Amino acid sequence: MSDKFEDDTDGSVAVQTKPKTKRPPLYKVMLLNDDYTPMEFVVHVLERFFGMNHSQAFEIMLTVHKKGLAVVGVFSHEIAETKVSQVMEFAQRHQHPLQCTMEKE
Repeated sequence: MSDKFEDDTDGSVAVQTKPKTKRPPLYKVMLLNDDYTPMEFVVHVLERFFGMNHSQAFEIMLTVHKKGLAVVGVFSHEIAETKVSQVMEFAQRHQHPLQCTMEKE
C-alpha cells in the first residue's frame, strides 16, 4: 500500500524574517495656562479638538489652570502638529491668547 501523503521535504521550515521597524516617535500635545482665556473656551477646545466629553475636558482645564499646563493627548508627529495648529488658529480667531505646544515624548 502506498502512502498518499508522501513528504518530499527534509523537515526544515522556511521562515521569512521581517525587518524590525522602529515605531515612530510620539509627541505630547499640551495646553498652557494664561490669565485671559476663559475656562469655558478651554473646555470647548478640549471637546472639539481632542474628543473629550464635558467632564473630562473640565478636569483637564482645571489641571491647566492649577498647574500651568496639561498634556491633552499623545499623537504621531503629523497629528500632533495638526492639533497644535488647529487649536492655535481657533484661539486666535476668537481673540484668545491660549497656547498649545508639542514636544517629543
